Amino acid sequence: MRWNRIQALVLKYVYGCSRNAFRVMDVCFWPVMDLLVWGFVTVYLLKVSGAVPAMITFLIGAAVLWNVFYRAQQAVCLSFLDDLWSRNLLNVFTAPVKVSEFIAASYILGLAQALVVLLMLSGLSALMYKFNVLSYGFELALLFVNLILTGWALGLAAVSLIVRWGPQAEVLAWAVPFVVQPMCAVFYPVSVLPAWLQVCARCVPASYVFEGMRAAISGSHADVSGYVTTAFLLNVVYLALAGILFKFMFEQARDRGLLAKYCS
Repeated sequence: MRWNRIQALVLKYVYGCSRNAFRVMDVCFWPVMDLLVWGFVTVYLLKVSGAVPAMITFLIGAAVLWNVFYRAQQAVCLSFLDDLWSRNLLNVFTAPVKVSEFIAASYILGLAQALVVLLMLSGLSALMYKFNVLSYGFELALLFVNLILTGWALGLAAVSLIVRWGPQAEVLAWAVPFVVQPMCAVFYPVSVLPAWLQVCARCVPASYVFEGMRAAISGSHADVSGYVTTAFLLNVVYLALAGILFKFMFEQARDRGLLAKYCS
């Protein structure tokens, strides 16, 4: 891989986003709305049901980390879809750009967007709900990294399917995260799921991240390292599988002339 090519791809996407106010609003507006809704829900529950105060921190922390995961996944998908919509995909791969460089640029964009969302929502939650997720320091960093890796893997898997089936499959970019959300145990522990769904949840790295987040908030710091380690090992496997899938689907699309068809 060549860093100058990766940098050029990142700059191309950054310039495109900077000139699109709606894209900037998409990154900032929806995470804020998500945090406000869940924050007000938890405040209401705290007032009317006498719920334990930790409940509000669980749900707000979950809202923050879910948006980190979602943005990492979305950035990978949208960096590909931008070229697809503008019919520029063929031009990108006509240039001396390797598939690995294209993926690396998408991953950097996902990391950047997720970091912006984390800082923005952390500041807002501290201001409005007196809960600062950044106060968890190193534990938060480990959870954040694992969510980024999961988002990258899921985003690349979704892009692989779009490469194979074309623009009509672009809805997968938004649908896939919500298909796996019940198994991620974002707002509830894995133990409340039906037994058969718990088995599925144990195969999803994000479920360990959110369990680890609840353990960190409740003070069970010894459990966090176990959740983080398991999530990381699963992420390594899924990133490798997503890379293999994308490479296979991309070669299939190129051999069949689908890339040129998408840009026609």
